[in-house]
Amino acid sequence: MKNVVLGFLGTQLDMGKKRRWRPTLSLIQHDDFPIERLEILYDMNFHRLARQVQREIQEASPDTEVLLQNLDLDDPWDFQEVYGKLFDFARTYGFDEERERYHVHLTTGSHVAQICWFLLTESRHIPARLIQTGPPGAGEDAPKFDIIDLDLSRYNALQQRFDQLSREYSDQLKGGIETKNAAYNTLIDRIELVASNSDEPILLLGETGTGKTELAERIYNLKLDRRRVKGRLVHVNCATLNGPDALASLFGQRRSYTGQAGSERSGLLREADGGVLFLDEVDELNPNAQSILLHAMETGRFYPLGSDHEVTSRFQVIAGANRDLRALAADGGFRPDLLARLDMWSFVLPPLRSRREDIEANLAFELVRSEKSLGVQVGFNTDAREKFLRFAENPATLWPGNFRDFSASVRRLCTLAPRGRITRAMVDEEIAALRSGWSRADADHDFRLVHAVLGDGVNDLDRFDLVQLAEVIRVCRESSSLSEAGRTLFSVSRSKRKTQNDADRLRKYMAKFGLEWEAI
Repeated sequence: MKNVVLGFLGTQLDMGKKRRWRPTLSLIQHDDFPIERLEILYDMNFHRLARQVQREIQEASPDTEVLLQNLDLDDPWDFQEVYGKLFDFARTYGFDEERERYHVHLTTGSHVAQICWFLLTESRHIPARLIQTGPPGAGEDAPKFDIIDLDLSRYNALQQRFDQLSREYSDQLKGGIETKNAAYNTLIDRIELVASNSDEPILLLGETGTGKTELAERIYNLKLDRRRVKGRLVHVNCATLNGPDALASLFGQRRSYTGQAGSERSGLLREADGGVLFLDEVDELNPNAQSILLHAMETGRFYPLGSDHEVTSRFQVIAGANRDLRALAADGGFRPDLLARLDMWSFVLPPLRSRREDIEANLAFELVRSEKSLGVQVGFNTDAREKFLRFAENPATLWPGNFRDFSASVRRLCTLAPRGRITRAMVDEEIAALRSGWSRADADHDFRLVHAVLGDGVNDLDRFDLVQLAEVIRVCRESSSLSEAGRTLFSVSRSKRKTQNDADRLRKYMAKFGLEWEAI
């Protein structure tokens, strides 16, 4: 394989006026790196210097072919011009990688040229390795010479450092909890990429208790570490923004609006300037606030109440919601244009029941957190720990409050633990309390659900019929048609029937309660 070197003429260093070392000439001073062809790119204004360097190299190394390539630059510091001309040069060069090994001399040329060389080489538009040269060090005779191959395994250590940093950021988003759930880990890795590289809104969706607030805080800290924000995190619970003070809380107000002393407010949007605005439960925001918020997000400007002058505030947005915003927008409960703005990056956090393999790691995390809060080291007896994990990881345990229920359960056990030990009897008592509470909550929810459809007729139902009808109503509301709802409800028994008219079966069931598909 022949060694071919491409490089700019050093218009200052190759003259050799201030020092004896001349970078282009030094390329041939390394016996272990014979150069068969050296191509020097030069500006016509330095034609005489280029010819001089060519002659000296040919005299010192007759086996080296030296070609002069004219590349005139109007402005060698104009990135667009330099990159464009080098790109055109590379596209028309005709690289023959089967017979020649290419190198780019990175030492000569302007800083802009060096950057362009690197970009074209890294992207493989120029299939070459990079050469860096330098003058001899103190007490050395040979000039410095270093070959950099962007594909060499010796640079794996650099990639490993980036990978390690990325893992640290992902661990930061997971709160330092070792998670085994593949889907959740993939989700966190994607959020890390988005939070590190984008300033667009991030929408966190999921059931209550899935950790949207904690994740929003960790995303903010990651953005702070990556220097994507400088300001603070402002947490807004949109469910509390009701009544006449809602707009003033968000957008601020002038004293002239009320005339009362102390009534002037800066507003939460102003406080988030340069930072992150976390809109928790954004689905609860009233339509008027949604409209003004959308304008503020898009322009960075808004009018405080009672002001004739706009104020500016540039902030990034993280929003959280428990409900399906698309369904809410379709029903007129949420502005579609605001949803489109928030939905640039949306992530659905899985419920705890979908991450059972992570329960043991979260248990360890909650124990450490409780110890810090209580100031006492707490641990499980072996049989107690096994019983609690069997219950927590059991598919029949649905954890309706997700991590909020789980965290509260561990906190109660730690608080009541005598001498810092959680016993089997304590676990049995806690499990019974959880089941009882969930059962009452399910019963109340079922009653409200059926009452919304039947009205006072719900009082005439047996508990058995109440639970069954509530499930039918839930499935029907989640289905697009009567047939789809029937297939879901009769998914097991339908396989054992000769005829499968699921819609008719469901229609007859609902008729027992005087219900039709349209009424649900």
